[in-house]
Amino acid sequence: MLSLKIHSHLLECGTDEAGRGCLAGPVTAAAVVLPDDFSHPFLNDSKQLSEKKRDHLRGIIEAEALSFAVAHVMMEEIDQINILNASIMGMHRAIDQLNTTPQFIAIDGNRFKPYNKVPYECVVKGDSTYLHIAAASILAKTYRDEFMQGLHTEFPAYNWQKNKGYPTAEHREAIKRYGPTPYHRKSFRLLPEQLKLNL
Repeated sequence: MLSLKIHSHLLECGTDEAGRGCLAGPVTAAAVVLPDDFSHPFLNDSKQLSEKKRDHLRGIIEAEALSFAVAHVMMEEIDQINILNASIMGMHRAIDQLNTTPQFIAIDGNRFKPYNKVPYECVVKGDSTYLHIAAASILAKTYRDEFMQGLHTEFPAYNWQKNKGYPTAEHREAIKRYGPTPYHRKSFRLLPEQLKLNL
């Protein structure tokens, strides 16, 4: 069972992102404040759960959280400021949208930038340690997957409904065959050197 939060006496939000390693689509961040009596037997890091369980948990998190928010940072911004800065910007934007200002921020990973002088702590593997970070990982993942499903209808050749923009062999083969779309991250290496496009 995961711990609820780092500081039991503070109003604390957990935050995480999804899509950092993708070749296409946004990086998506979420922030979640859970009530002090929240518990769930299989809430865990979104990567450890099936799509069906993530979708089920999303409904529970949204119904029971004291506050939650999700923010996308689009490809153009990722290309301008790099993926690490875009991920942190997404977390900041999600926290901005919470209906209450947290007294402490718990972040999945090892990098963050100060947010309005609110104390924070980075936790490596935080999404498998704390419930509020795990909840944020589930919202970030499910909202981003939903976004990529929508893009799939526009560009079905890349099969984003399945690979969600990650660098699978099938996705890279489609880039090689059809070239990049407006949703691809131009600052990323879309193909290995031996498959490089002649643009």
